[in-house]
Amino acid sequence: MPSSKKPKTPDTDIPFQYRRTSYEYDLPKELIAQYPLETRSESRLLHLDRNSGTIDHTHFSRLPALLQEGDLLIINRTRVIPARIFGKKPTGGQVEIFLLNHLEENRWECMVRPSARTRAGSRVIIGEGFEAIVHERTEEHNRVVEFIYEGDFWQTLDLHGKMPLPPYIEREAEEKDRQTYQTVYAGHRGSVAAPTAGLHFTPDLMDDLREMGVDFSEVILHVGLGTFRPVRTDDIREHQMHSEFCIVPPATAEAIRHAKSDKRRVIAVGTTSMRTLESFVSGGELQAGEKWTELFVYPGKEIFIPDGLITNFHMPGSTLLMLVSAFAGFENIMEAYRQAVEMRYRFFSYGDAMLIV
Repeated sequence: MPSSKKPKTPDTDIPFQYRRTSYEYDLPKELIAQYPLETRSESRLLHLDRNSGTIDHTHFSRLPALLQEGDLLIINRTRVIPARIFGKKPTGGQVEIFLLNHLEENRWECMVRPSARTRAGSRVIIGEGFEAIVHERTEEHNRVVEFIYEGDFWQTLDLHGKMPLPPYIEREAEEKDRQTYQTVYAGHRGSVAAPTAGLHFTPDLMDDLREMGVDFSEVILHVGLGTFRPVRTDDIREHQMHSEFCIVPPATAEAIRHAKSDKRRVIAVGTTSMRTLESFVSGGELQAGEKWTELFVYPGKEIFIPDGLITNFHMPGSTLLMLVSAFAGFENIMEAYRQAVEMRYRFFSYGDAMLIV
């Protein structure tokens, strides 16, 4: 009987820009930042000119010298929630519940561990006046969890939950991570990972930028665990992104239209801001609205809205590295990463930053 499996395409038959292996690079483990710097804006900043490929090295506090009057920075005002909860079944078995998406009222889509031993109907005691009932599996093989609590859910979650640090930060979340793994402008609860490019901004730096004529507008994208989902297909075009909820407010769409008509630069702060903007492009024009996006940006995809990007350094083989390669050019990005490794930049969420214009 013939196999129903799709024949595997040899890696060499896939165009270079679509090969997953093209986006691998060697990263010494000690360059993965485990803690943030004491002062956010003291992080280093690699400045890449995407047209010429020229690279300069400076610090994030020098950002005003690299921006122009009239630039419009688009920030993601999502807020990271303390999404990791630990409890026990009445029998004493330990259970970890990781909040992913709010479904309705007191029901969430969650990851539950150990999943196989936590059957539908299982009761989990989290703390005094805070319990959970684990229900059916979802299409993504997660679980629907119903929370039972007294008072305000967010206050209860703040009391019992832990910040969801990414897996490459090999330590338990500490109390100070509640502040440091959050942008200073965070506002709308819903993310399980920080929009890390924004972690470098301080209130003083934002005031300095406003004084020189740089404007800020907001979008919202609630970052999900799909941010860390590895690309497993040899051909990146076959990768399926997880859905994430995002919003472009009407005021932001209007501010961007004005900036474009005035020939002013629109600079996305973070890959999440860029994905949000590009998710709302229709006929080459930005629309306001809200939706669940599965947009995957990789080389060959046209980018319509941002003229610049502020971003951190991303994991080898990640969709985020593919996005910045689409924006700045594959060769430019690989050279920038080579220099960043050589010069001992700090990588990933608590690491250093890059400005691409």
